[in-house]
Amino acid sequence: MENKLENLQKNLGYKFKDVSLLKTALTHSSYANEKGTVCNERLEFLGDAVLGFISAEFFYNNYDVPEGDLTKHRAARVCENALCMFARELDIGSALYLGKGEERMNGRNKPSMLADAFEAVLAAVYIDGGLEEAKKIALRFVARHDKLDDTGDYKTALQEVVQKNREEHVEYVLIEESGPAHDRHFVIEVHLNSNVIGRGEGKSKKIAEQMAAKEALSLMGIVK
Repeated sequence: MENKLENLQKNLGYKFKDVSLLKTALTHSSYANEKGTVCNERLEFLGDAVLGFISAEFFYNNYDVPEGDLTKHRAARVCENALCMFARELDIGSALYLGKGEERMNGRNKPSMLADAFEAVLAAVYIDGGLEEAKKIALRFVARHDKLDDTGDYKTALQEVVQKNREEHVEYVLIEESGPAHDRHFVIEVHLNSNVIGRGEGKSKKIAEQMAAKEALSLMGIVK
């Protein structure tokens, strides 16, 4: 487990002065109940507020739109699905301390658990290193995903989201091809392992793949 903590710190780009804070951030209540130790729920509470402030400041500074639109932007970028994917990129799941029951039930891959752990880890960084260090980590995700609609390269963005977890594999599958030679129509699904996570259509396979990736990112709450 110590190696996993070291790897996580490398992924974060932050070295903890007090590693016990990181351990607490990774401790699920199921493990805490079994071992009689402290779980990450208080850190999760703080991390939610820290992330809320960082993302609110980012959208306030970068979007000249009414309050309601700012709220929508923030909600889309820091929803549970998005936080889960942030956690997967950092490989937080492999470093979680889980009780025996959660371990058997594949708790390391539960979206809600990963999202909560991301917030707890962010809070641990905030306590250990201050707001600026927490900002560096949060904005790596919030700011980057916010730019996806401008680049339009949804396939690359989706690959970046999943590539940190070696067990996950993205595949684009042609479902339908129709129309005359001068006006073809393609329907493509994007699969994460064996699960369909997006579907796209277009006049070329390339366009259909991009649209499938965009839908997958949209369902994750990363793009609109």
